[in-house]
Amino acid sequence: MKRLSVLVFALSFLAFASSALAAVHEKQAEPLHISHGAEVALTDFLVPGKLVIFDFTSKFCGPCQAYNGPLQLLHEKRADIVVVKVDINRPGVSGIDWDSPVAQQFDLHSIPHFKVYNPTGKLIAEDKIVLGSDGSPDRTLSSASGRRMVDGLINGLAQ
Repeated sequence: MKRLSVLVFALSFLAFASSALAAVHEKQAEPLHISHGAEVALTDFLVPGKLVIFDFTSKFCGPCQAYNGPLQLLHEKRADIVVVKVDINRPGVSGIDWDSPVAQQFDLHSIPHFKVYNPTGKLIAEDKIVLGSDGSPDRTLSSASGRRMVDGLINGLAQ
């Protein structure tokens, strides 16, 4: 009887977990807030048929906070766009948490940092800071294509 109870619990948990995961693959009313410093598989949060913007952010980053309102509007006004906020800070860490697992996973050196995936799930634009041997950004190898794309989409709302 104990084994049956464990089996029923396990099956119930799997059903719940799969339904919760299935909900991620649909556009929610509000942008999702994920990670909180932990490593994350971005592909788990792609929404088929939608352009998905991943915004790597921290509440301790002023420029990141300036994007909150415009990204919220973009998510609300454009049915074809999903915004997912990736919080790089671990709970209890003050200041921008550059040592968090997610910041290390994506080799983040500046935020806001954007990755944009097309409706078929292909990465089409991303910010990338490449540091030179002196530790400063190498502008010839770095890219702000994610930010440029996001800024263009935000500016398009005003028209």
